[in-house]
Amino acid sequence: MSMICLDDFEAYTECFLPSAVWDFYAGGADDCESRDRNLLAFKRIRLRPRVLRDVSAVDMRTTIQGTEISFPVGIAPTGISSMACPDGEVCIAKAADAMKTCYIASTYATCSLEDIVAVSSGCCWFQLYVFKRREVTERLVQRVKSLGYKALVVTVDVPYIGKRRKDMLNDFKIPAHLKLKNFEIFKKDKDRNDNLPLCNDVLDPAVTWSDIQWLRSLTDLPIILKGILTKEDAELAVRHGVQGIIVSNHGGRQLDGVSATIEVLPEIVEAVRSCVEVYVDGGIRRGTDVLKALALGAKCVFIGRPVIWGLTYKENKCLEYSLSTLQMIGKFYG
Repeated sequence: MSMICLDDFEAYTECFLPSAVWDFYAGGADDCESRDRNLLAFKRIRLRPRVLRDVSAVDMRTTIQGTEISFPVGIAPTGISSMACPDGEVCIAKAADAMKTCYIASTYATCSLEDIVAVSSGCCWFQLYVFKRREVTERLVQRVKSLGYKALVVTVDVPYIGKRRKDMLNDFKIPAHLKLKNFEIFKKDKDRNDNLPLCNDVLDPAVTWSDIQWLRSLTDLPIILKGILTKEDAELAVRHGVQGIIVSNHGGRQLDGVSATIEVLPEIVEAVRSCVEVYVDGGIRRGTDVLKALALGAKCVFIGRPVIWGLTYKENKCLEYSLSTLQMIGKFYG
Protein backbone atom coordinates (compact mmCIF):
# COMPACT_ATOMS: atom_id res chain seq x y z
CA MET A 1 0.00 0.00 0.00
CA SER A 2 1.44 3.38 -1.05
CA MET A 3 1.30 6.03 1.65
CA ILE A 4 0.75 9.37 -0.09
CA CYS A 5 -1.16 11.48 2.43
CA LEU A 6 -2.24 11.40 6.07
CA ASP A 7 -5.60 9.86 5.13
CA ASP A 8 -3.69 6.79 3.90
CA PHE A 9 -2.00 6.41 7.29
CA GLU A 10 -5.38 6.76 9.00
CA ALA A 11 -6.94 4.04 6.83
CA TYR A 12 -3.96 1.76 7.46
CA THR A 13 -4.19 2.32 11.21
CA GLU A 14 -7.91 1.52 11.38
CA CYS A 15 -7.15 -1.91 9.90
CA PHE A 16 -4.47 -2.76 12.45
CA LEU A 17 -5.52 -1.36 15.81
CA PRO A 18 -8.03 -3.24 18.00
CA SER A 19 -11.44 -1.63 17.50
CA ALA A 20 -11.66 -0.29 21.07
CA VAL A 21 -8.23 1.35 20.77
CA TRP A 22 -9.12 2.80 17.35
CA ASP A 23 -12.36 4.20 18.76
CA PHE A 24 -10.46 5.78 21.64
CA TYR A 25 -8.00 7.56 19.37
CA ALA A 26 -10.36 8.44 16.53
CA GLY A 27 -13.54 9.15 18.46
CA GLY A 28 -15.08 12.39 19.63
CA ALA A 29 -17.71 13.49 22.10
CA ASP A 30 -21.38 12.66 21.56
CA ASP A 31 -22.21 12.86 17.81
CA CYS A 32 -18.60 13.75 16.87
CA GLU A 33 -19.94 16.92 15.25
CA SER A 34 -17.11 19.12 16.51
CA ARG A 35 -14.48 16.55 15.54
CA ASP A 36 -15.78 16.47 11.97
CA ARG A 37 -16.28 20.25 11.79
CA ASN A 38 -12.57 20.75 12.45
CA LEU A 39 -11.83 18.95 9.18
CA LEU A 40 -14.64 20.49 7.14
CA ALA A 41 -13.90 24.07 8.20
CA PHE A 42 -10.49 24.02 6.53
CA LYS A 43 -12.08 22.91 3.26
CA ARG A 44 -14.40 25.92 3.29
CA ILE A 45 -11.49 28.38 3.37
CA ARG A 46 -10.30 29.46 -0.07
CA LEU A 47 -6.76 30.51 -0.92
CA ARG A 48 -5.98 33.65 -2.93
CA PRO A 49 -2.71 32.74 -4.64
CA ARG A 50 -0.28 35.38 -5.84
CA VAL A 51 1.98 34.42 -8.74
CA LEU A 52 5.39 35.32 -10.17
CA ARG A 53 7.04 35.40 -6.78
CA ASP A 54 10.50 33.94 -6.28
CA VAL A 55 9.96 30.78 -4.22
CA SER A 56 13.18 29.03 -5.19
CA ALA A 57 14.50 29.28 -1.62
CA VAL A 58 11.91 28.77 1.12
CA ASP A 59 12.80 29.08 4.80
CA MET A 60 10.09 27.56 7.00
CA ARG A 61 11.85 28.14 10.33
CA THR A 62 10.00 29.97 13.07
CA THR A 63 10.41 30.67 16.78
CA ILE A 64 7.98 29.67 19.50
CA GLN A 65 8.51 30.82 23.09
CA GLY A 66 12.03 31.83 22.17
CA THR A 67 13.07 28.47 20.67
CA GLU A 68 13.65 28.05 16.95
CA ILE A 69 11.93 25.13 15.22
CA SER A 70 12.49 23.99 11.64
CA PHE A 71 8.92 24.48 10.43
CA PRO A 72 5.67 25.72 12.01
CA VAL A 73 4.18 22.30 12.81
CA GLY A 74 4.48 20.82 16.30
CA ILE A 75 3.17 17.63 17.89
CA ALA A 76 0.15 17.96 20.18
CA PRO A 77 -0.18 15.91 23.37
CA THR A 78 -1.83 12.54 22.79
CA GLY A 79 -2.65 10.26 25.70
CA ILE A 80 -1.72 6.59 26.09
CA SER A 81 0.43 6.55 22.95
CA SER A 82 1.90 3.15 23.82
CA MET A 83 -1.31 1.49 22.65
CA ALA A 84 -0.13 2.35 19.13
CA CYS A 85 3.54 1.44 19.64
CA PRO A 86 5.26 0.04 22.76
CA ASP A 87 7.70 2.95 23.00
CA GLY A 88 4.87 5.43 22.42
CA GLU A 89 5.86 8.88 23.61
CA VAL A 90 9.59 8.13 23.39
CA CYS A 91 9.22 7.38 19.67
CA ILE A 92 7.26 10.60 19.17
CA ALA A 93 9.88 12.62 21.04
CA LYS A 94 12.62 11.08 18.88
CA ALA A 95 10.71 12.00 15.73
CA ALA A 96 10.16 15.57 16.92
CA ASP A 97 13.83 15.88 17.76
CA ALA A 98 14.86 14.55 14.35
CA MET A 99 12.56 17.07 12.67
CA LYS A 100 13.73 19.85 15.00
CA THR A 101 10.24 20.77 16.08
CA CYS A 102 8.21 20.94 19.29
CA TYR A 103 6.63 17.98 21.10
CA ILE A 104 4.12 18.44 23.91
CA ALA A 105 4.29 15.41 26.21
CA SER A 106 0.95 14.43 27.77
CA THR A 107 -0.02 14.10 31.42
CA TYR A 108 -1.51 10.78 30.23
CA ALA A 109 1.88 9.55 28.99
CA THR A 110 2.70 5.86 29.22
CA CYS A 111 6.43 6.61 29.14
CA SER A 112 8.16 8.47 31.94
CA LEU A 113 8.95 12.18 31.77
CA GLU A 114 12.62 11.28 32.18
CA ASP A 115 12.62 8.85 29.23
CA ILE A 116 10.80 11.33 26.99
CA VAL A 117 13.06 14.30 27.63
CA ALA A 118 16.19 12.11 27.46
CA VAL A 119 15.73 11.71 23.68
CA SER A 120 14.86 15.37 23.11
CA SER A 121 17.65 17.88 22.71
CA GLY A 122 15.37 20.69 21.57
CA CYS A 123 11.85 21.94 22.20
CA CYS A 124 9.94 19.66 24.56
CA TRP A 125 6.92 21.04 26.42
CA PHE A 126 4.69 19.37 29.02
CA GLN A 127 0.90 19.31 28.97
CA LEU A 128 -0.55 19.64 32.47
CA TYR A 129 -3.89 18.89 34.08
CA VAL A 130 -4.54 20.29 37.54
CA PHE A 131 -5.22 17.55 40.08
CA LYS A 132 -7.55 17.80 43.06
CA ARG A 133 -4.50 17.12 45.18
CA ARG A 134 -2.62 20.33 44.48
CA GLU A 135 0.57 19.09 46.11
CA VAL A 136 0.75 16.45 43.36
CA THR A 137 0.39 19.13 40.68
CA GLU A 138 3.04 21.24 42.40
CA ARG A 139 5.45 18.32 42.56
CA LEU A 140 4.85 17.56 38.88
CA VAL A 141 5.51 21.18 37.87
CA GLN A 142 8.77 21.18 39.82
CA ARG A 143 9.80 17.87 38.25
CA VAL A 144 9.07 19.12 34.73
CA LYS A 145 11.18 22.21 35.32
CA SER A 146 14.10 20.23 36.76
CA LEU A 147 14.11 17.85 33.79
CA GLY A 148 14.49 20.65 31.27
CA TYR A 149 11.04 20.92 29.72
CA LYS A 150 10.68 24.33 28.07
CA ALA A 151 7.03 25.23 28.79
CA LEU A 152 3.85 24.19 30.61
CA VAL A 153 0.78 23.65 28.45
CA VAL A 154 -2.23 23.78 30.78
CA THR A 155 -5.33 22.10 29.37
CA VAL A 156 -8.33 24.21 30.42
CA ASP A 157 -11.28 22.53 28.67
CA VAL A 158 -11.56 19.36 30.79
CA PRO A 159 -13.51 20.03 33.99
CA TYR A 160 -14.84 16.53 33.33
CA ILE A 161 -14.00 13.98 30.65
CA GLY A 162 -16.23 14.37 27.58
CA LYS A 163 -19.03 11.93 26.84
CA ARG A 164 -17.33 9.64 24.36
CA ARG A 165 -19.99 7.16 23.37
CA LYS A 166 -17.73 4.62 21.69
CA ASP A 167 -15.53 4.41 24.79
CA MET A 168 -18.62 3.88 26.91
CA LEU A 169 -19.93 1.21 24.54
CA ASN A 170 -16.54 -0.53 24.50
CA ASP A 171 -16.14 -0.15 28.27
CA PHE A 172 -12.70 1.18 27.39
CA LYS A 173 -9.96 0.60 29.93
CA ILE A 174 -6.26 1.26 29.73
CA PRO A 175 -4.62 -2.08 28.81
CA ALA A 176 -3.40 -3.84 31.94
CA HIS A 177 0.24 -3.96 30.75
CA LEU A 178 0.37 -0.16 30.43
CA LYS A 179 0.61 2.40 33.20
CA LEU A 180 0.01 6.13 33.25
CA LYS A 181 3.42 7.13 34.54
CA ASN A 182 2.30 10.49 35.93
CA PHE A 183 -0.50 8.86 37.93
CA GLU A 184 1.68 6.42 39.85
CA ILE A 185 1.53 8.76 42.85
CA PHE A 186 -2.12 7.72 43.28
CA LYS A 187 -1.38 4.00 43.55
CA LYS A 188 -1.70 4.02 47.34
CA ASP A 189 -5.04 5.81 47.26
CA LYS A 190 -7.89 3.82 48.73
CA ASP A 191 -10.15 2.30 46.05
CA ARG A 192 -7.88 3.64 43.32
CA ASN A 193 -8.24 1.66 40.09
CA ASP A 194 -5.25 2.03 37.75
CA ASN A 195 -7.41 1.09 34.78
CA LEU A 196 -10.08 3.72 35.19
CA PRO A 197 -10.93 5.03 31.71
CA LEU A 198 -9.66 8.58 32.10
CA CYS A 199 -9.31 9.33 35.80
CA ASN A 200 -12.18 11.75 36.43
CA ASP A 201 -11.57 11.00 40.10
CA VAL A 202 -8.25 12.83 40.26
CA LEU A 203 -8.77 15.80 37.90
CA ASP A 204 -10.12 18.95 39.53
CA PRO A 205 -13.36 20.37 38.06
CA ALA A 206 -13.07 23.44 40.32
CA VAL A 207 -10.09 24.97 38.46
CA THR A 208 -10.50 28.72 37.84
CA TRP A 209 -8.42 31.66 36.64
CA SER A 210 -6.96 32.02 40.13
CA ASP A 211 -5.27 28.65 39.61
CA ILE A 212 -3.43 30.06 36.61
CA GLN A 213 -2.00 32.69 38.92
CA TRP A 214 -1.10 29.93 41.39
CA LEU A 215 0.75 28.02 38.65
CA ARG A 216 2.61 31.19 37.71
CA SER A 217 3.79 31.44 41.32
CA LEU A 218 5.26 27.92 41.11
CA THR A 219 7.45 28.29 38.04
CA ASP A 220 9.10 30.68 35.65
CA LEU A 221 8.39 28.39 32.71
CA PRO A 222 6.17 29.91 30.00
CA ILE A 223 2.52 28.97 30.57
CA ILE A 224 0.38 28.23 27.52
CA LEU A 225 -3.36 27.64 27.85
CA LYS A 226 -4.77 24.89 25.63
CA GLY A 227 -8.51 24.90 24.99
CA ILE A 228 -9.37 28.57 24.42
CA LEU A 229 -12.24 29.08 21.93
CA THR A 230 -13.55 32.61 22.58
CA LYS A 231 -12.10 36.11 22.44
CA GLU A 232 -13.40 36.74 25.98
CA ASP A 233 -11.29 33.91 27.40
CA ALA A 234 -8.34 34.96 25.24
CA GLU A 235 -8.52 38.43 26.78
CA LEU A 236 -8.65 36.91 30.26
CA ALA A 237 -5.63 34.75 29.44
CA VAL A 238 -3.63 37.85 28.52
CA ARG A 239 -4.81 39.58 31.69
CA HIS A 240 -3.58 36.64 33.78
CA GLY A 241 -0.10 36.84 32.33
CA VAL A 242 0.19 33.65 30.26
CA GLN A 243 2.68 33.46 27.42
CA GLY A 244 0.64 31.58 24.84
CA ILE A 245 -2.73 30.19 23.75
CA ILE A 246 -3.51 27.02 21.82
CA VAL A 247 -6.86 27.49 20.13
CA SER A 248 -8.26 23.99 20.60
CA ASN A 249 -11.51 22.10 21.06
CA HIS A 250 -9.63 18.97 22.16
CA GLY A 251 -10.04 17.39 18.74
CA GLY A 252 -13.81 17.40 19.30
CA ARG A 253 -13.40 15.02 22.24
CA GLN A 254 -14.76 17.26 24.99
CA LEU A 255 -17.78 19.45 24.19
CA ASP A 256 -19.70 18.60 21.04
CA GLY A 257 -21.37 21.43 19.14
CA VAL A 258 -18.59 24.01 19.49
CA SER A 259 -16.94 25.85 16.62
CA ALA A 260 -14.07 24.48 14.62
CA THR A 261 -10.79 25.89 15.85
CA ILE A 262 -9.89 27.51 12.52
CA GLU A 263 -13.26 29.33 12.59
CA VAL A 264 -12.50 31.11 15.87
CA LEU A 265 -8.77 31.61 15.34
CA PRO A 266 -9.11 35.11 13.77
CA GLU A 267 -11.15 36.55 16.66
CA ILE A 268 -8.66 35.22 19.20
CA VAL A 269 -5.67 36.59 17.29
CA GLU A 270 -7.41 39.97 17.13
CA ALA A 271 -8.32 39.87 20.83
CA VAL A 272 -4.78 39.26 22.09
CA ARG A 273 -3.23 41.92 19.81
CA SER A 274 0.17 40.19 19.68
CA CYS A 275 0.50 40.22 23.49
CA VAL A 276 0.93 36.43 23.48
CA GLU A 277 1.72 33.83 20.86
CA VAL A 278 -1.31 32.03 19.40
CA TYR A 279 -1.22 28.47 18.11
CA VAL A 280 -4.00 26.20 16.82
CA ASP A 281 -4.76 22.49 16.58
CA GLY A 282 -7.65 20.41 15.27
CA GLY A 283 -8.31 19.08 11.76
CA ILE A 284 -4.94 19.92 10.21
CA ARG A 285 -4.19 17.29 7.57
CA ARG A 286 -2.24 18.94 4.73
CA GLY A 287 0.26 21.67 4.02
CA THR A 288 -2.41 24.05 2.76
CA ASP A 289 -4.19 23.70 6.13
CA VAL A 290 -1.01 24.90 7.82
CA LEU A 291 -0.82 27.77 5.34
CA LYS A 292 -4.43 28.78 6.08
CA ALA A 293 -3.80 28.75 9.84
CA LEU A 294 -0.67 30.88 9.50
CA ALA A 295 -2.45 33.30 7.19
CA LEU A 296 -5.18 33.72 9.82
CA GLY A 297 -2.66 34.60 12.50
CA ALA A 298 -1.37 31.38 14.09
CA LYS A 299 2.31 31.30 14.98
CA CYS A 300 2.42 27.50 14.70
CA VAL A 301 0.02 24.56 14.40
CA PHE A 302 -0.05 21.32 16.37
CA ILE A 303 -1.21 17.92 15.11
CA GLY A 304 -2.38 15.00 17.24
CA ARG A 305 -4.20 12.04 15.70
CA PRO A 306 -2.02 11.87 12.54
CA VAL A 307 1.01 11.27 14.75
CA ILE A 308 -0.73 8.25 16.25
CA TRP A 309 -1.50 6.97 12.74
CA GLY A 310 2.19 7.28 11.84
CA LEU A 311 3.22 5.60 15.07
CA THR A 312 0.95 2.63 14.35
CA TYR A 313 2.25 2.36 10.77
CA LYS A 314 5.84 2.41 11.99
CA GLU A 315 5.16 -0.30 14.58
CA ASN A 316 3.36 -2.64 12.18
CA LYS A 317 5.89 -2.15 9.40
CA CYS A 318 8.69 -3.03 11.83
CA LEU A 319 6.73 -6.13 12.84
CA GLU A 320 6.12 -7.10 9.21
CA TYR A 321 9.81 -6.63 8.43
CA SER A 322 10.82 -8.75 11.42
CA LEU A 323 8.43 -11.54 10.46
CA SER A 324 9.53 -11.56 6.81
CA THR A 325 13.19 -11.64 7.89
CA LEU A 326 12.54 -14.58 10.21
CA GLN A 327 10.69 -16.39 7.41
CA MET A 328 13.63 -15.85 5.03
CA ILE A 329 16.08 -17.12 7.67
CA GLY A 330 13.84 -20.13 8.27
CA LYS A 331 13.82 -21.00 4.57
CA PHE A 332 17.58 -20.57 4.28
CA TYR A 333 18.37 -22.83 7.20
CA GLY A 334 15.40 -25.17 6.75
